[in-house]
Amino acid sequence: QVQLVESGGGLVQPGGSLRLSCAASGFTLDYDAIGWFRQAPGKEREGVSCINSDGSTWYADSVKGRFTISRDNAKNTVYLQMNSLKPEDTAVYYCATAIRCEGAPFGSWGQGTQVTVSS
Repeated sequence: QVQLVESGGGLVQPGGSLRLSCAASGFTLDYDAIGWFRQAPGKEREGVSCINSDGSTWYADSVKGRFTISRDNAKNTVYLQMNSLKPEDTAVYYCATAIRCEGAPFGSWGQGTQVTVSS
């Protein structure tokens, strides 16, 4: 069975860092695009970052220069390094698969991990 598990969230102060992990089981990520999304209270889900199977990446303007997405195919895991965190980054973060970052739809969503940025 296909499963994605997000981890690494927590409570951090503004300016702090977190590294989120998206671990896959039941399939390999080698040939898939993996996207990170987030949903803040009272707001719709939005795309944060994405990495294609060839290593090309995409970032939302709001996180560009602060977040870095990467993948380790040997561990079947995709990471999101988040630096210089802001309170507006507070959200539940999800990962999901797609054929390519530029296309739709995304599927095989994980359960999410909470990121809270607050003093």
